[in-house]
Amino acid sequence: MQTNLADFIKNSPEGQEAESILRSCVHCGFCLATCPTYQLLGDELDSPRGRIYLMKQVMEGHPVTQKTQLHLDRCLTCRACETACPSGVQYGRLIDIGRAIVEKEVPRGVVDRVKRYALRQALPNPRVFSSLLKLGHLFRPLIPNALTKSLPQSLPSPNPWPPVRHTRTMLVLEGCVQPSLAPGINVAAARVLDRLGISLIKASDAGCCGAVSYHLNAQKEGLDYMRRNIDAWWPYFDKACDSATESAVEAIVMTASGCGVTVKEYGHLLKGDPLYAHKAARISLVTKDISEIITIELSHGNKLPTNHSSPNSPKQKLSFHSPCTLQHGMQIRGTVETILLSAGFELALVPDSHLCCGSAGTYSLLQPDLSHQLLTNKVKSLESGQPNQIVTANIGCLTHIQGGTQIPVRHWIEVLDECTEKSHT
Repeated sequence: MQTNLADFIKNSPEGQEAESILRSCVHCGFCLATCPTYQLLGDELDSPRGRIYLMKQVMEGHPVTQKTQLHLDRCLTCRACETACPSGVQYGRLIDIGRAIVEKEVPRGVVDRVKRYALRQALPNPRVFSSLLKLGHLFRPLIPNALTKSLPQSLPSPNPWPPVRHTRTMLVLEGCVQPSLAPGINVAAARVLDRLGISLIKASDAGCCGAVSYHLNAQKEGLDYMRRNIDAWWPYFDKACDSATESAVEAIVMTASGCGVTVKEYGHLLKGDPLYAHKAARISLVTKDISEIITIELSHGNKLPTNHSSPNSPKQKLSFHSPCTLQHGMQIRGTVETILLSAGFELALVPDSHLCCGSAGTYSLLQPDLSHQLLTNKVKSLESGQPNQIVTANIGCLTHIQGGTQIPVRHWIEVLDECTEKSHT
């Protein structure tokens, strides 16, 4: 694609990156078939190719309108287009740059500004979110039904965290909403890794990965969250950077793929920060999804005993929803499925498994109509195989899908933990 970027951006780092991405697009249209919003709306401006044209116009100095903003807002940033693109167009990065420019040029209405500000204040703050969740349960009868569907039926209490007893240790990111909505997820991950000879520990000062703010166009705020996490984690890796030791923390484990894809991009997002560029690159390098860790351990001969070995043990049938952040963002596909199959579970076929469920961070709250349509389609696909449970790898997808089905929805590591616990004991 030929470009002629305007003076306001062409010599900036963002402009140079955007120009490189724009030039890599060859207009082939392969992305249209994989774009959830294009499938629903049939408008090319609500497809990756159409949005790329809009962003190109913005960066070439054409007038920016609310219509442009609307089409960019409707994008889920699911990045399914990146998986389909034969030219390797980094669409996710481009739309972050494009949205930031449009945000400065097109003023939002008061209601929209307040809503986005409230989300940035509530979701990344575990204490605020936990308090709001408790209030939600207290006043559940007064809350709109569409919102209560995503609330857990009761406030969960997790099993005890396993003690640190192994030489091998790894860090885990607690996250922002997951500790309140599903605290058992990280406990389950810690218990599974404990059976593999690895102790999982938490850095108390680490919190929100920064994705909420960054993708709501408060990018400076998002980068500050990233720097805070790096500061919290760096002491665990400082000595390991110079020489590997047996006591060094080996990795940062992610149990929410939405956080994982962001932390894996810290190195890119902070590459222009002279104080954090090196540290951010190191943090991204050692960050692994929990499925990657378990796969590595199993490939090295470590084994997880399961309770499905007995011929009298009925197989649980699961539908696995692979979050967009896992399969498109981190390009991890088939890993979780292989682990579950090796543990003795039966996996249902899920049609259109590449399509987004409609959660997409804050998307379900900001674009409820489109989100609900995507949820309806996704639930139909997940239920079609008549599973006993639906499992996924991201807390946002988990709570969103649970709001649309009567089938239990859980994180896959929790069902693996239960399976191995019975055999272990």
